[in-house]
Amino acid sequence: MSAPYEYEADALIAEDIEAYLEQQREKSLLRFITCGSVDDGKSTLIGRLLYDSKMIFEDQLAALEADSKRVGTQGQNIDFALLVDGLAAEREQGITIDVAYRFFSTPKRKFIVADTPGHEQYTRNMVTGASTADLAVILIDARKGVLTQTRRHSYLAHLIGVKNIVLAINKMDLVDYDQAVFDRILLAYRAFASEIGITSFTAIPISGIAGDNITTKSDRTPWYGGPTLIDHLETVEIDATSDRGRPFRLPVQWVNRPNLDFRGFSGLIATGEVRPGDAIRVLPSGKTSTVTRVVTLDGDLDRAVAGQSVTLCFADEIDCSRGDVIAIAEAPPQVADQFEATLVWMAETEMLPGRPYWLKLGTQTVTATIQSPKYQVDVNSMDHLAAKTLSLNAIGVANLTTDRPIVFEPYAESRTLGGFILIDKLTNATVAAGMLHFSLRRAQNVHWQATDITREKRADLKNQKPAVLWFTGLSGAGKSTIANIVEKKLARMNRHTFLLDGDNVRHGLNKDLGFTDADRVENVRRVGEVARLMTDAGLIVITAFISPFRAEREMVRAMMEPGEFLEVHIDTSIEEAERRDVKGLYKKARSGQLKNFTGIDSPYEAPEAPEIRIDTTITSPEEAAELIIARLLGEE
Repeated sequence: MSAPYEYEADALIAEDIEAYLEQQREKSLLRFITCGSVDDGKSTLIGRLLYDSKMIFEDQLAALEADSKRVGTQGQNIDFALLVDGLAAEREQGITIDVAYRFFSTPKRKFIVADTPGHEQYTRNMVTGASTADLAVILIDARKGVLTQTRRHSYLAHLIGVKNIVLAINKMDLVDYDQAVFDRILLAYRAFASEIGITSFTAIPISGIAGDNITTKSDRTPWYGGPTLIDHLETVEIDATSDRGRPFRLPVQWVNRPNLDFRGFSGLIATGEVRPGDAIRVLPSGKTSTVTRVVTLDGDLDRAVAGQSVTLCFADEIDCSRGDVIAIAEAPPQVADQFEATLVWMAETEMLPGRPYWLKLGTQTVTATIQSPKYQVDVNSMDHLAAKTLSLNAIGVANLTTDRPIVFEPYAESRTLGGFILIDKLTNATVAAGMLHFSLRRAQNVHWQATDITREKRADLKNQKPAVLWFTGLSGAGKSTIANIVEKKLARMNRHTFLLDGDNVRHGLNKDLGFTDADRVENVRRVGEVARLMTDAGLIVITAFISPFRAEREMVRAMMEPGEFLEVHIDTSIEEAERRDVKGLYKKARSGQLKNFTGIDSPYEAPEAPEIRIDTTITSPEEAAELIIARLLGEE
């Protein structure tokens, strides 16, 4: 076994802890991941790095030795993987499931390493680990060569924008340190890497268990003349260094206003550098000014660079708030509201085109809707496959639209302004990670055309307040019956109305849609857009749709002016609705003749706080109509 890497940090900790901490603050930080196929030795490698760098305590070492004998996979020898695999399920199965982050340092640099799972079903975990990494260590078992997961994780690392790749050909001790084996694997990987756009990487023959070429050169690979793994990790250029040479960008996190005499804009510098006197531009507004001060807790700076958190003061009182981006005036980033992007789907529930999600990019949070994927990527073969949606761990390319322009740069140029996450509006769960490619040309060419006659003027002409009565409930609940009565009563009162019925719109506007979850989402989105136009015309719009999902009903509510959207829940039990079954739909659904039927094999999400709730088992249609009209006119 190779001798462990020698460090002097232990002695310094004992002699002068303040000096040690100051030494750590001055070191650069490299974030890297280990990835590859199952049992390639990722956790063992990290355990070896921690062990050889003396970053474990005596009690941890004692526990490691005991655990190695009890649940380890190396007989009576130390199982370094146990330093990383902390979950009980991981130890029991001898695999990595979740992303494990560990810190260690050498005299030259600090490191945060993420051990990512090798199994395909944990792709989202691997993507999470890679999202902040400067470098990826792709491990290959020397006995097995380049495997499917090797290709998969290499593609994902490249997709996420990890520029530094280390090919660690592990378990060389099990192939007698044969150079021919190493060369054969290197040749195969180089051919694959060139196909996916990886133009350079560093290949190192190692043994995680024996310690060869990890912290010290191994005399068992005299044919290898490159660096050890730790040597390479200590000297490779990291993203933070290259970011300093790019144009200045600072996403604003908050407006710092401690008193009337100070107003600054705080955030982490993403790229570039800034000095007092620099001309800047605030986006998306485009307002310009000059930096007067660069403020930190330790005092003002003459220069600040990427990676530093600062507060900037301007010479002019211009509007700037959280979510804006401060940039160098002559080279600002782009602003748009329609994009092409790559999505990595991370949720158990599949993507629904047309559903509104929160999109968080840097410090910006907006509503975004996604179109059906252009294609899904088979990361095992790199083929582009047709797809209508994306499921857990799937990767695809799709267009998306935000509800207002956002500041961005292509992900290939900036992780900060090109990388985003999608969040489910109801559960607040992160459902996808994404990378923006470019804005769509029509986003630059299509503008909102102002008109002289306002929606208020149109409503005044009709002597009424626009509104949307959104009837929702199970099939057979009585939505259409009650909606029809409501419209007739309003007509007698000289109110200007229009009824959008679920069945009727499927004869024209939505005749191309089926009844899958994705089609139902698009069905409601289109009707919502039409209802919005009708309220602009000053009408009272009545809709009668099952509209089974809360997210889409809330999407339509958000389209309307405050107070215009009244959700009417026609509340009827599935048993009662099925008993009525005037169209015979439930009978067909029960027999399997009708798929994706709400209440049978497709869910219905009842409103949690509707403006109006009608129980049709105790309220007649006439009575229900009177209650709804009374609430509607009471709102005027």
